Amino acid sequence: MNFHRPLIMGVLNVTPDSFSDGGQFSAIDDAVNHARLLIAAGANIIDIGGESTRPGADRVSLAEEQRRVLGVIERIRAEASFIDSAAQISIDTMNAATARAAVAAGATIINDISGGLADAEMFSVAAQTGATLVISHWRGFSDVMNTLTAYENVARDVAAELSNRVEAAIAAGVKREKIVIDPGLGFAKDMQQNWKLVARLDELEKLGLPILVGASRKRFIAGVLEPDENGEVSNSRRDVATAVLTALLLQRKLWGVRVHNVLTTADAIDVVEALRAGDNS
Repeated sequence: MNFHRPLIMGVLNVTPDSFSDGGQFSAIDDAVNHARLLIAAGANIIDIGGESTRPGADRVSLAEEQRRVLGVIERIRAEASFIDSAAQISIDTMNAATARAAVAAGATIINDISGGLADAEMFSVAAQTGATLVISHWRGFSDVMNTLTAYENVARDVAAELSNRVEAAIAAGVKREKIVIDPGLGFAKDMQQNWKLVARLDELEKLGLPILVGASRKRFIAGVLEPDENGEVSNSRRDVATAVLTALLLQRKLWGVRVHNVLTTADAIDVVEALRAGDNS
């Protein structure tokens, strides 16, 4: 069985209120230093976000989001470590204007967790810029998403809703080969639904599109580690659990995994790769 190594998308939140690292990289120098570390650890993509999407998070203005991300993108693009690597920059945004400005500044991937539902112009921007577009499953903003968890079969329903968004993107001019899909773990899904979905990614595979999985440090992982502590689990424990889940998911042909701790994930992938190579020798 051939081993398919997924891309590693390293998370860089330049926000004051993200759920696990809010405020750590708000300053440009801190953000650039962290990007260096992510690349050195093995990140293929740096995913830069200027608006928190944790449950209950307040929305920020376009001007504030762009103030947070654009200077960081420009500085990373000029970094020797970035230039010497094959890494790409992804903009994590639900706003078409921010996506357009970020691509102009050097991003090559638009990661829209709303799948184009938050801003009707997003698909047009993706089509016009030619950027790779990550379409995630989403049903509503952070203040209401936990009330939108009714599914008949979560994996099939998510696949069907993603299929509708993909068709809309293609109708807007996005090339199919530029589309990646994401199950949207943690968004409008309760804890059990997240696990049912991640266990049945074969339903998404039926769409015939590359798949990105972003489980890193999320509450459904913490809830397994400490079910009686309301998800109060350290980032280091969440990172190890994320790496274990990544290793198990490599039975699938994933396009990429979105993680906070790149080194731990890269180590897990290396171990699986070595095991597969030994089995095939």
